[in-house]
Amino acid sequence: MSNSLSGKKILLGVCGSIAAYKAAILTRLLVKQKAEVQILMTEAATHFISPLTLSTLSKRSVISRFFDDGHEQWNNHVELGLWADAFLIAPATGSTIARLATGMCNDVLAATYLSARCPVFVAPAMDLDMWQHPATQRNIQLLKDASNQIVPVGNGELASGLNGPGRLAEPEEIMLFLQQFFEKQSPTKQQALKGEKVLITAGPTYEPIDPVRFIGNRSSGRMGIALAEAAAAQGAQVSLVLGPTDLRPASHAAIEVVPVQTAQQMFDATVQRFPNATIGILAAAVADYTPLETSDVKIKKKTSDLVLHLTKTKDILAHLGSIKTAQQRLVGFALETNNEEENAHKKLVKKNLDFIVLNSLRNKGAGFRHKTNQITILDRHNNKQYYELKSKEAVAQDIIQYLVHHF
Repeated sequence: MSNSLSGKKILLGVCGSIAAYKAAILTRLLVKQKAEVQILMTEAATHFISPLTLSTLSKRSVISRFFDDGHEQWNNHVELGLWADAFLIAPATGSTIARLATGMCNDVLAATYLSARCPVFVAPAMDLDMWQHPATQRNIQLLKDASNQIVPVGNGELASGLNGPGRLAEPEEIMLFLQQFFEKQSPTKQQALKGEKVLITAGPTYEPIDPVRFIGNRSSGRMGIALAEAAAAQGAQVSLVLGPTDLRPASHAAIEVVPVQTAQQMFDATVQRFPNATIGILAAAVADYTPLETSDVKIKKKTSDLVLHLTKTKDILAHLGSIKTAQQRLVGFALETNNEEENAHKKLVKKNLDFIVLNSLRNKGAGFRHKTNQITILDRHNNKQYYELKSKEAVAQDIIQYLVHHF
């Protein structure tokens, strides 16, 4: 992806949330992209992260009040609103979201929001019950109706100890959201996958034993979802066959999400769509085996042992490799624990792939349930490319760029 944030003037609004520490990471990422960053903080935010930290990273004085008492200077919120190319509020607390939605103007951040003529991006951060409360959802809808961009919340462990939606999106995810927005706004952007139809699989499969139990794995689907977003940003029409996961791609008109549960359902959905695709990227962690028989009712604990008879599932990647045309490109993934490159190369050849993305469970920070990944790409021309540990969003960019430049 081209650097769509270079030279952009970004207002970063920081609110009073435990997630405020991520504003430091976000500021570094924005500055690294050569954006100009002016930070606004609510009074509550200054209790969670030091303005000195953010001013050092942004190389600009942080604004948290209408008046700067030390220099008898008024911080002109109207000029700030006119200066910016984008106003990003991250983290945006439930309180701030309510004030923005109803037009309250009791601090410099809210006043600047009402003066802003640029696109506004709101990245919510709050606990599960607060996020799901009808009042919050009503306020979010009001912000959407006012043409604001809502960055999807993350799903996971929260400060309260609960687990669910409401987390602030990771800084890399927020950056990708901004980049994709500006990429779409640019009439001269080069979209390397424009006109391509990309089929991607992601997530686990759940193989039912009875109505409440299943055989599954720890895949979150994050890697495949990041690939779908990266491909769509490059102009592709994407079909994302997604196994059972709470994660979803950022809203994008070019991404069709096809939800499935089992390996058979993923096989059917993928095989149905592959003939119309020009590129297939199979990142899902599909079960190799499924119960031969399932129970329609919950199996009761009657004996000390329970024997399950398993049968092989259909190999989606091998099937697609066998029907692939010369005009199609097919990419697979290999998650290995030993003899990694040797096993990945065998899979590459056996399944008729153009290249394979290898990661090892022995590499810290790679594999399931991590927000990072460390990969090596092996291709059918005997090329090998090693990459350092990165966020899965950044890894997705690397994979798409490899596809573009080598195939």
